[in-house]
Amino acid sequence: MASVRSSLPKLPRIVLCPRCGASVEWVETSRFRPFCSMRCKTDDFGAWESETYRVAASEEAPLSDESE
Repeated sequence: MASVRSSLPKLPRIVLCPRCGASVEWVETSRFRPFCSMRCKTDDFGAWESETYRVAASEEAPLSDESE
């Protein structure tokens, strides 16, 4: 006996556009995923390029020439 889940059509996953929050279907035909449009994709890339977005990094203490 086949399970009920295998007989149901698979629904696409819905994600939110990281730029504007619009709903986006996560399917191969979504050209700009995870973004909803080329505009949101371009705006997001521009924010990274202008350093509006940054990845946090911890700075290590500088090496000293002094022997301890």
